[in-house]
Amino acid sequence: MATDFTLPELGENIAAGDVLRILVKPGDMLAKDQPVLELETDKATIEVPSSVAGQVKEIKVKAGDKVKVGQAILSLEDGGLVPPPPAAAKVQRAEPPKAAAPPPAPEPVARQDKVVDISRGARAAAEPAVSSEFPPAPAAPSVRRMARELGVDINQVPGTEAGGRISVEDVKAHAKRLLAGVSRGVGGAAPVSAVALPDFSRWGDIERQPMRAVRRKTAEHLSAAWAAIPHVTQGDLADITALDELRRKYTKQVEAAGGNLTVTAIATKVVAAALRVFPQFNASIDFGADEIILKKYVNIGIAVDTDRGLLVPVIRDADRKNIVQLSVELSQLSEKARTRKISLEEMQGGCFSISNLGGIGGTYFTPIVNAPEVAILGISRARMEPVFRDGAFVPRLMLPLALSYDHRVIDGADGIRFLRWVVQALEEPFVLALQG
Repeated sequence: MATDFTLPELGENIAAGDVLRILVKPGDMLAKDQPVLELETDKATIEVPSSVAGQVKEIKVKAGDKVKVGQAILSLEDGGLVPPPPAAAKVQRAEPPKAAAPPPAPEPVARQDKVVDISRGARAAAEPAVSSEFPPAPAAPSVRRMARELGVDINQVPGTEAGGRISVEDVKAHAKRLLAGVSRGVGGAAPVSAVALPDFSRWGDIERQPMRAVRRKTAEHLSAAWAAIPHVTQGDLADITALDELRRKYTKQVEAAGGNLTVTAIATKVVAAALRVFPQFNASIDFGADEIILKKYVNIGIAVDTDRGLLVPVIRDADRKNIVQLSVELSQLSEKARTRKISLEEMQGGCFSISNLGGIGGTYFTPIVNAPEVAILGISRARMEPVFRDGAFVPRLMLPLALSYDHRVIDGADGIRFLRWVVQALEEPFVLALQG
Protein backbone atom coordinates (compact mmCIF):
# COMPACT_ATOMS: atom_id res chain seq x y z
CA MET A 1 0.00 0.00 0.00
CA ALA A 2 1.40 3.39 -1.00
CA THR A 3 1.57 6.28 1.48
CA ASP A 4 2.09 9.92 0.55
CA PHE A 5 4.46 12.20 2.44
CA THR A 6 3.20 15.77 2.29
CA LEU A 7 5.13 18.96 3.03
CA PRO A 8 4.66 19.64 6.75
CA GLU A 9 4.29 23.04 8.41
CA LEU A 10 7.78 24.52 8.30
CA GLY A 11 7.47 27.40 10.72
CA GLU A 12 5.55 30.52 11.48
CA ASN A 13 4.26 32.40 8.41
CA ILE A 14 5.83 29.90 5.97
CA ALA A 15 3.29 28.50 3.52
CA ALA A 16 5.48 27.41 0.63
CA GLY A 17 9.01 27.16 -0.73
CA ASP A 18 11.06 26.46 -3.84
CA VAL A 19 12.63 23.01 -4.25
CA LEU A 20 16.41 23.30 -4.63
CA ARG A 21 17.43 19.62 -4.45
CA ILE A 22 15.79 16.22 -4.05
CA LEU A 23 17.80 14.19 -1.56
CA VAL A 24 16.25 10.74 -2.28
CA LYS A 25 15.34 8.74 -5.39
CA PRO A 26 12.81 6.01 -6.24
CA GLY A 27 13.84 2.70 -4.70
CA ASP A 28 15.61 4.24 -1.69
CA MET A 29 14.72 3.00 1.78
CA LEU A 30 13.59 6.06 3.72
CA ALA A 31 13.85 6.28 7.49
CA LYS A 32 11.73 8.54 9.65
CA ASP A 33 13.33 12.00 10.14
CA GLN A 34 15.65 11.46 7.15
CA PRO A 35 15.97 14.63 4.99
CA VAL A 36 14.13 14.23 1.69
CA LEU A 37 14.57 17.60 0.00
CA GLU A 38 16.27 20.97 0.29
CA LEU A 39 13.81 23.84 0.23
CA GLU A 40 14.34 27.58 -0.15
CA THR A 41 11.71 29.53 1.77
CA ASP A 42 11.22 33.28 1.91
CA LYS A 43 14.30 33.83 4.06
CA ALA A 44 16.33 30.64 4.47
CA THR A 45 17.32 27.32 2.94
CA ILE A 46 16.23 24.31 5.00
CA GLU A 47 16.23 20.52 4.78
CA VAL A 48 12.81 18.90 5.15
CA PRO A 49 12.81 15.63 7.13
CA SER A 50 10.33 12.84 6.42
CA SER A 51 7.63 11.90 8.90
CA VAL A 52 7.16 8.50 7.23
CA ALA A 53 9.32 5.42 6.70
CA GLY A 54 9.38 2.96 3.82
CA GLN A 55 10.63 2.47 0.29
CA VAL A 56 10.37 5.48 -2.02
CA LYS A 57 8.00 4.63 -4.85
CA GLU A 58 7.55 7.95 -6.65
CA ILE A 59 8.95 11.50 -6.40
CA LYS A 60 6.12 13.95 -7.12
CA VAL A 61 8.12 17.18 -7.29
CA LYS A 62 11.32 18.28 -9.02
CA ALA A 63 14.00 20.92 -8.53
CA GLY A 64 12.61 24.36 -9.31
CA ASP A 65 9.02 23.51 -8.32
CA LYS A 66 7.18 25.69 -5.83
CA VAL A 67 5.51 23.47 -3.21
CA LYS A 68 2.94 24.40 -0.60
CA VAL A 69 2.39 23.08 2.90
CA GLY A 70 0.19 19.98 2.59
CA GLN A 71 1.28 19.17 -0.97
CA ALA A 72 2.38 15.58 -1.69
CA ILE A 73 6.16 15.31 -2.07
CA LEU A 74 6.65 11.60 -2.59
CA SER A 75 4.92 8.26 -2.09
CA LEU A 76 6.25 5.19 -0.30
CA GLU A 77 5.44 1.51 -0.19
CA ASP A 78 4.53 0.28 3.30
CA GLY A 79 5.04 3.79 4.68
CA GLY A 80 4.21 4.46 8.27
CA LEU A 81 2.59 7.83 8.91
CA VAL A 82 3.06 9.65 12.18
CA PRO A 83 -0.14 10.98 13.80
CA PRO A 84 -1.78 13.74 11.71
CA PRO A 85 -0.74 17.32 12.55
CA PRO A 86 -3.02 19.47 14.71
CA ALA A 87 -4.06 21.41 11.62
CA ALA A 88 -5.79 18.39 10.13
CA ALA A 89 -7.56 17.68 13.38
CA LYS A 90 -8.97 21.20 13.42
CA VAL A 91 -10.55 20.75 10.00
CA GLN A 92 -12.26 17.58 11.13
CA ARG A 93 -13.62 19.37 14.20
CA ALA A 94 -15.09 22.22 12.18
CA GLU A 95 -18.61 20.72 12.47
CA PRO A 96 -18.63 18.56 15.60
CA PRO A 97 -21.68 16.56 16.69
CA LYS A 98 -23.74 18.04 19.51
CA ALA A 99 -22.51 15.55 22.07
CA ALA A 100 -18.89 16.14 21.23
CA ALA A 101 -16.76 18.25 23.52
CA PRO A 102 -15.73 21.65 22.09
CA PRO A 103 -12.24 21.86 20.57
CA PRO A 104 -9.47 22.77 23.01
CA ALA A 105 -8.81 26.49 23.29
CA PRO A 106 -5.99 28.47 24.83
CA GLU A 107 -6.40 29.54 28.43
CA PRO A 108 -8.49 32.73 28.59
CA VAL A 109 -6.59 35.91 29.23
CA ALA A 110 -8.24 38.80 30.96
CA ARG A 111 -8.60 41.94 28.84
CA GLN A 112 -6.42 44.27 30.87
CA ASP A 113 -3.50 46.58 30.19
CA LYS A 114 -1.10 43.66 30.03
CA VAL A 115 1.13 43.75 26.96
CA VAL A 116 1.08 40.55 24.93
CA ASP A 117 4.26 39.79 23.02
CA ILE A 118 2.96 38.29 19.77
CA SER A 119 6.39 38.52 18.13
CA ARG A 120 7.51 35.59 20.31
CA GLY A 121 4.58 33.40 19.40
CA ALA A 122 2.16 34.18 22.24
CA ARG A 123 -1.52 34.25 21.42
CA ALA A 124 -2.91 37.77 21.65
CA ALA A 125 -5.37 38.19 24.50
CA ALA A 126 -7.28 40.77 22.52
CA GLU A 127 -8.23 38.45 19.66
CA PRO A 128 -11.97 38.78 19.15
CA ALA A 129 -13.96 35.93 20.61
CA VAL A 130 -15.82 33.70 18.16
CA SER A 131 -19.50 33.18 18.73
CA SER A 132 -20.36 29.74 20.03
CA GLU A 133 -23.00 29.47 17.31
CA PHE A 134 -20.29 29.19 14.63
CA PRO A 135 -17.15 27.08 14.47
CA PRO A 136 -13.81 28.92 14.67
CA ALA A 137 -12.14 29.82 11.39
CA PRO A 138 -10.01 26.81 10.32
CA ALA A 139 -6.52 28.31 10.44
CA ALA A 140 -3.22 27.49 12.12
CA PRO A 141 -1.93 29.78 14.92
CA SER A 142 0.76 31.14 12.58
CA VAL A 143 -1.91 32.11 10.03
CA ARG A 144 -4.00 33.80 12.73
CA ARG A 145 -0.95 35.72 13.88
CA MET A 146 -0.24 37.02 10.37
CA ALA A 147 -3.87 38.09 10.04
CA ARG A 148 -3.62 40.05 13.30
CA GLU A 149 -0.39 41.74 12.18
CA LEU A 150 -1.96 42.76 8.86
CA GLY A 151 -5.15 43.97 10.55
CA VAL A 152 -7.26 41.31 8.79
CA ASP A 153 -10.32 39.65 10.36
CA ILE A 154 -9.52 35.95 10.00
CA ASN A 155 -13.24 35.13 9.96
CA GLN A 156 -13.66 37.17 6.77
CA VAL A 157 -10.92 35.35 4.84
CA PRO A 158 -12.14 32.71 2.35
CA GLY A 159 -10.09 29.51 2.66
CA THR A 160 -8.87 27.75 -0.46
CA GLU A 161 -7.29 24.68 1.16
CA ALA A 162 -9.00 21.34 1.77
CA GLY A 163 -12.10 21.68 3.95
CA GLY A 164 -12.04 25.46 3.60
CA ARG A 165 -8.85 25.73 5.64
CA ILE A 166 -7.21 29.19 5.53
CA SER A 167 -3.58 29.45 4.50
CA VAL A 168 -1.05 32.27 4.80
CA GLU A 169 -1.49 32.92 1.07
CA ASP A 170 -5.24 33.33 1.59
CA VAL A 171 -4.62 35.96 4.28
CA LYS A 172 -2.15 37.81 2.04
CA ALA A 173 -4.55 37.73 -0.90
CA HIS A 174 -7.38 39.08 1.27
CA ALA A 175 -5.13 41.86 2.60
CA LYS A 176 -4.11 42.77 -0.96
CA ARG A 177 -7.76 42.99 -1.99
CA LEU A 178 -8.45 45.31 0.94
CA LEU A 179 -5.42 47.47 0.10
CA ALA A 180 -6.41 47.57 -3.56
CA GLY A 181 -9.85 48.81 -2.56
CA VAL A 182 -8.32 51.51 -0.37
CA SER A 183 -5.94 52.58 -3.16
CA ARG A 184 -8.78 52.92 -5.66
CA GLY A 185 -11.00 54.68 -3.12
CA VAL A 186 -8.40 57.28 -2.15
CA GLY A 187 -6.46 57.96 -5.30
CA GLY A 188 -8.81 56.59 -7.94
CA ALA A 189 -6.06 54.49 -9.51
CA ALA A 190 -5.51 50.77 -9.47
CA PRO A 191 -2.51 49.50 -7.47
CA VAL A 192 0.74 49.06 -9.39
CA SER A 193 0.53 45.26 -9.26
CA ALA A 194 -2.81 45.36 -11.11
CA VAL A 195 -1.57 47.47 -14.05
CA ALA A 196 -1.50 45.49 -17.31
CA LEU A 197 1.97 45.31 -18.90
CA PRO A 198 2.57 45.91 -22.59
CA ASP A 199 4.25 43.36 -24.83
CA PHE A 200 7.86 44.50 -24.31
CA SER A 201 9.10 42.13 -27.03
CA ARG A 202 7.59 44.50 -29.63
CA TRP A 203 10.58 46.79 -29.12
CA GLY A 204 13.39 44.27 -28.80
CA ASP A 205 14.64 41.09 -27.20
CA ILE A 206 13.68 40.36 -23.61
CA GLU A 207 14.45 37.67 -21.05
CA ARG A 208 12.08 36.52 -18.32
CA GLN A 209 13.54 35.30 -15.03
CA PRO A 210 11.49 33.76 -12.21
CA MET A 211 11.54 35.72 -8.96
CA ARG A 212 13.53 33.92 -6.27
CA ALA A 213 11.74 33.24 -3.00
CA VAL A 214 13.67 35.95 -1.13
CA ARG A 215 13.03 38.58 -3.83
CA ARG A 216 9.34 37.66 -4.03
CA LYS A 217 8.92 37.87 -0.27
CA THR A 218 10.80 41.17 -0.13
CA ALA A 219 8.57 42.61 -2.84
CA GLU A 220 5.39 41.49 -1.09
CA HIS A 221 6.52 42.62 2.35
CA LEU A 222 7.77 46.06 1.29
CA SER A 223 4.77 46.70 -0.96
CA ALA A 224 2.42 45.98 1.94
CA ALA A 225 4.52 48.13 4.30
CA TRP A 226 4.67 51.05 1.87
CA ALA A 227 0.93 50.88 1.15
CA ALA A 228 -0.19 50.51 4.77
CA ILE A 229 2.30 52.66 6.71
CA PRO A 230 2.34 56.48 6.47
CA HIS A 231 6.11 56.96 6.24
CA VAL A 232 8.04 60.00 7.39
CA THR A 233 11.80 60.23 6.82
CA GLN A 234 14.01 62.74 8.66
CA GLY A 235 17.70 63.27 7.95
CA ASP A 236 20.64 64.59 9.94
CA LEU A 237 24.45 64.60 9.98
CA ALA A 238 26.64 63.25 12.77
CA ASP A 239 30.20 64.47 13.22
CA ILE A 240 32.06 61.19 13.79
CA THR A 241 35.60 62.55 13.49
CA ALA A 242 36.49 61.67 17.10
CA LEU A 243 34.48 58.43 16.98
CA ASP A 244 36.35 57.25 13.89
CA GLU A 245 39.68 57.85 15.64
CA LEU A 246 38.53 55.68 18.55
CA ARG A 247 37.22 53.05 16.13
CA ARG A 248 40.59 52.81 14.40
CA LYS A 249 42.39 52.70 17.76
CA TYR A 250 40.45 49.67 18.99
CA THR A 251 39.99 47.83 15.68
CA LYS A 252 42.72 45.26 16.32
CA GLN A 253 41.38 44.53 19.81
CA VAL A 254 37.96 43.71 18.37
CA GLU A 255 39.48 41.69 15.54
CA ALA A 256 41.33 39.59 18.12
CA ALA A 257 37.94 38.79 19.67
CA GLY A 258 36.62 37.61 16.29
CA GLY A 259 34.67 40.71 15.21
CA ASN A 260 34.93 43.76 13.03
CA LEU A 261 34.56 47.19 14.65
CA THR A 262 32.30 48.89 12.10
CA VAL A 263 30.06 51.93 12.21
CA THR A 264 27.11 49.53 12.04
CA ALA A 265 28.19 47.74 15.22
CA ILE A 266 28.61 51.05 17.05
CA ALA A 267 25.28 52.34 15.72
CA THR A 268 23.61 49.14 16.96
CA LYS A 269 24.72 49.91 20.50
CA VAL A 270 23.61 53.54 20.19
CA VAL A 271 20.17 52.63 18.78
CA ALA A 272 19.66 49.93 21.43
CA ALA A 273 20.23 52.57 24.11
CA ALA A 274 17.98 55.06 22.32
CA LEU A 275 15.09 52.56 22.32
CA ARG A 276 15.23 52.52 26.12
CA VAL A 277 15.03 56.31 26.20
CA PHE A 278 12.29 56.47 23.53
CA PRO A 279 10.09 53.37 24.07
CA GLN A 280 7.53 54.44 21.44
CA PHE A 281 10.11 53.46 18.80
CA ASN A 282 10.17 49.91 20.21
CA ALA A 283 6.54 49.20 19.45
CA SER A 284 4.02 47.61 17.07
CA ILE A 285 0.38 48.38 16.28
CA ASP A 286 -2.40 45.86 16.93
CA PHE A 287 -5.38 47.36 15.12
CA GLY A 288 -7.51 44.33 15.89
CA ALA A 289 -7.31 45.21 19.58
CA ASP A 290 -6.89 49.01 19.20
CA GLU A 291 -3.61 48.75 21.12
CA ILE A 292 0.02 49.72 20.78
CA ILE A 293 2.34 46.91 21.86
CA LEU A 294 5.40 48.21 23.73
CA LYS A 295 8.22 45.67 23.82
CA LYS A 296 10.34 45.29 26.93
CA TYR A 297 13.23 43.67 25.06
CA VAL A 298 15.56 45.21 22.48
CA ASN A 299 16.32 43.15 19.34
CA ILE A 300 17.97 44.96 16.44
CA GLY A 301 17.69 43.75 12.83
CA ILE A 302 20.66 44.45 10.56
CA ALA A 303 20.11 44.51 6.79
CA VAL A 304 22.69 42.33 4.99
CA ASP A 305 23.27 42.41 1.23
CA THR A 306 23.50 38.85 -0.17
CA ASP A 307 23.48 37.25 -3.61
CA ARG A 308 19.86 36.22 -2.96
CA GLY A 309 18.69 39.67 -1.93
CA LEU A 310 18.38 41.59 1.30
CA LEU A 311 18.25 39.52 4.52
CA VAL A 312 17.78 40.93 8.02
CA PRO A 313 19.36 38.84 10.80
CA VAL A 314 18.45 39.92 14.31
CA ILE A 315 20.80 40.65 17.23
CA ARG A 316 18.88 39.79 20.39
CA ASP A 317 19.11 41.79 23.62
CA ALA A 318 21.40 44.31 21.95
CA ASP A 319 21.04 46.71 24.88
CA ARG A 320 22.70 44.15 27.20
CA LYS A 321 25.80 43.63 25.06
CA ASN A 322 28.92 45.75 24.74
CA ILE A 323 30.29 46.93 21.40
CA VAL A 324 32.84 44.11 21.21
CA GLN A 325 30.10 41.48 21.67
CA LEU A 326 27.89 43.22 19.12
CA SER A 327 30.76 43.38 16.62
CA VAL A 328 31.46 39.65 16.95
CA GLU A 329 27.79 38.65 16.69
CA LEU A 330 27.20 40.98 13.75
CA SER A 331 30.16 39.48 11.87
CA GLN A 332 28.92 35.94 12.54
CA LEU A 333 25.31 36.63 11.52
CA SER A 334 26.36 38.49 8.37
CA GLU A 335 28.58 35.59 7.31
CA LYS A 336 25.80 33.07 7.95
CA ALA A 337 23.37 35.18 5.89
CA ARG A 338 25.77 35.39 2.94
CA THR A 339 26.62 31.67 3.01
CA ARG A 340 22.96 30.56 3.34
CA LYS A 341 23.49 29.08 6.77
CA ILE A 342 21.26 31.44 8.70
CA SER A 343 18.10 30.01 10.25
CA LEU A 344 14.59 31.44 10.22
CA GLU A 345 14.72 31.91 13.99
CA GLU A 346 17.76 34.15 13.60
CA MET A 347 15.74 36.51 11.39
CA GLN A 348 12.66 36.85 13.59
CA GLY A 349 11.70 38.98 16.58
CA GLY A 350 13.26 42.28 15.52
CA CYS A 351 12.18 45.53 17.19
CA PHE A 352 14.03 48.08 15.02
CA SER A 353 16.16 47.80 11.88
CA ILE A 354 19.39 49.38 10.68
CA SER A 355 20.39 49.55 7.00
CA ASN A 356 23.93 50.75 6.25
CA LEU A 357 24.70 51.47 2.58
CA GLY A 358 27.86 53.39 3.37
CA GLY A 359 30.08 50.57 2.15
CA ILE A 360 28.56 50.95 -1.32
CA GLY A 361 28.16 54.73 -1.49
CA GLY A 362 25.49 57.38 -1.76
CA THR A 363 24.55 60.44 0.26
CA TYR A 364 21.02 59.84 1.54
CA PHE A 365 18.23 57.32 1.04
CA THR A 366 14.76 56.75 2.46
CA PRO A 367 14.56 53.28 4.07
CA ILE A 368 11.18 51.55 4.27
CA VAL A 369 9.92 50.54 7.71
CA ASN A 370 10.23 46.78 8.26
CA ALA A 371 6.68 46.06 9.50
CA PRO A 372 5.50 45.22 12.12
CA GLU A 373 8.32 47.43 13.44
CA VAL A 374 7.66 51.17 13.46
CA ALA A 375 11.07 52.65 12.61
CA ILE A 376 14.32 52.04 10.73
CA LEU A 377 17.64 53.91 10.61
CA GLY A 378 19.46 54.33 7.29
CA ILE A 379 23.20 55.06 7.29
CA SER A 380 25.03 56.43 4.25
CA ARG A 381 28.74 56.88 3.52
CA ALA A 382 30.65 59.26 5.79
CA ARG A 383 32.74 61.90 4.04
CA MET A 384 35.05 64.76 4.95
CA GLU A 385 33.30 68.13 4.77
CA PRO A 386 34.29 71.68 5.70
CA VAL A 387 32.46 72.69 8.87
CA PHE A 388 32.49 76.27 10.16
CA ARG A 389 33.69 76.32 13.77
CA ASP A 390 35.11 79.11 15.90
CA GLY A 391 35.38 81.49 12.99
CA ALA A 392 37.04 79.09 10.54
CA PHE A 393 36.27 76.12 8.32
CA VAL A 394 37.73 72.84 9.57
CA PRO A 395 37.60 69.35 7.98
CA ARG A 396 35.21 67.01 9.80
CA LEU A 397 34.05 63.46 9.01
CA MET A 398 30.26 63.73 8.66
CA LEU A 399 27.92 60.70 8.68
CA PRO A 400 24.50 61.07 6.94
CA LEU A 401 21.61 59.45 8.82
CA ALA A 402 18.00 58.92 7.68
CA LEU A 403 15.29 57.87 10.12
CA SER A 404 12.03 56.53 8.66
CA TYR A 405 9.12 55.90 11.00
CA ASP A 406 5.43 55.06 11.16
CA HIS A 407 3.59 58.36 11.63
CA ARG A 408 0.62 56.54 13.17
CA VAL A 409 2.72 55.82 16.26
CA ILE A 410 5.49 58.44 16.18
CA ASP A 411 5.03 62.19 15.84
CA GLY A 412 7.51 64.37 13.99
CA ALA A 413 8.78 66.01 17.16
CA ASP A 414 9.55 62.61 18.70
CA GLY A 415 11.20 61.52 15.47
CA ILE A 416 13.70 64.38 15.47
CA ARG A 417 14.31 64.00 19.21
CA PHE A 418 15.22 60.35 18.66
CA LEU A 419 17.47 61.17 15.72
CA ARG A 420 19.20 64.03 17.56
CA TRP A 421 19.83 61.71 20.53
CA VAL A 422 21.47 59.20 18.19
CA VAL A 423 23.58 61.95 16.62
CA GLN A 424 24.68 63.27 20.00
CA ALA A 425 25.58 59.77 21.20
CA LEU A 426 27.74 59.22 18.11
CA GLU A 427 29.42 62.59 18.54
CA GLU A 428 29.78 62.38 22.33
CA PRO A 429 29.96 58.71 23.45
CA PHE A 430 29.62 59.80 27.10
CA VAL A 431 25.90 60.26 26.37
CA LEU A 432 25.59 56.45 26.30
CA ALA A 433 26.89 56.18 29.86
CA LEU A 434 24.96 59.24 31.00
CA GLN A 435 21.49 58.47 29.60
CA GLY A 436 21.60 55.11 27.81
